Amino acid sequence: MISLENATPEEIRQMIRTGEWNKPTSSLANGYLQANLVILPKDMAFDFLLFCQRNPKSCPLIDVTEPGSFVPAQSAPTADIRSDIPRYHVYRHGKLTETPTDITEFWNGDMVAFLIGCSFTFEEALVKNGIPMRHNEENRNVPMYKTTIPTIKAGRFEGPTVVSMRPVAEQDIVRAVQVTSRFPTVHGAPLHIGSPESIGINDINQPDYGDSVSIKKGEVPVFWACGVTPQAVAAHVKPPFMITHAPGHMFITDIKTEEVGVM
Repeated sequence: MISLENATPEEIRQMIRTGEWNKPTSSLANGYLQANLVILPKDMAFDFLLFCQRNPKSCPLIDVTEPGSFVPAQSAPTADIRSDIPRYHVYRHGKLTETPTDITEFWNGDMVAFLIGCSFTFEEALVKNGIPMRHNEENRNVPMYKTTIPTIKAGRFEGPTVVSMRPVAEQDIVRAVQVTSRFPTVHGAPLHIGSPESIGINDINQPDYGDSVSIKKGEVPVFWACGVTPQAVAAHVKPPFMITHAPGHMFITDIKTEEVGVM
């Protein structure tokens, strides 16, 4: 088995492809951009592309495949989008119907894959600045919540914005904003700080996706726009067919974080 500490993105994708890694990908491939996945039939692709363009905070586009191609040529030309994510979600008319580790059997020549920036990418920078990631400390998936913040409609796509949450000590909030604002292609600065109720989160301990984490005295919940938003949109719009990553189980690209960070 490959050592994860020094593994390249290609080596980690190979581990995922062969089933050696089937867990969330937070803390993997430090220094490289991770991405959310959305796969749609070609006849829905333009509407979704427009949706991403109108909602860049939630859906910052990293790569889009040619119809029928399962290779994300711009971000990972040796990858196979059908097998290089630890777990997928398959939606039919807005209902989650399967959670496979490989989607080769579902693939056809009509499909277009979208890779969307993921906040796991900037976690390394936060940790280097003395801001710990509680979900990693507690060996949990990052908590994610549906909010009452609406997305901007594009074609048939609309629905609620999803956010990910990380507890941050009060004295570190300004630094967390400064650090993450350098990464606009992976959601950038927080969307909301504190007061979960004001964005429609009634119970911080009951995330809609991922796992709950502890929030210690002197810490504030900080919320970033999240690439799971298309999954909430799928539940709202109910497209006939859609495949995404399972929340927290991301695609690891060959793009270095330093290439997308704003200095």
